[in-house]
Amino acid sequence: MTKVDSLCKERNLRIGELLERAGVSRNAFYSVARRKSGVPWSLIRIAEHLGVPVSSLMEETPTPFGRMKKFSVETRRILKKYPDCDRINVRQTLLLLDEKPEERLRRALIRGRHSNFR
Repeated sequence: MTKVDSLCKERNLRIGELLERAGVSRNAFYSVARRKSGVPWSLIRIAEHLGVPVSSLMEETPTPFGRMKKFSVETRRILKKYPDCDRINVRQTLLLLDEKPEERLRRALIRGRHSNFR
């Protein structure tokens, strides 16, 4: 039994249901499930030569819910320390600081161009 099988069983969920909800085709799932590892062989070899676990080479992509939760917790922490701050401004600032500077600049230039035409 694979890890996915056991997690589905814990949740009383059939694999077919999981795949449908996740938007993953059966072919794609079983193609990966038949492999010895879901991690590319080259990444495994690099990790071995560095003497680190493969997981340390991979970045976890936060879910939208996890990202928003992080901002919510940080906003509350800041507001506790500075109660006179505006909640929306604090949250917006945190969201902007989380973006790459190039992305912030790109969006600001687009907004600037559009505001000049009005």
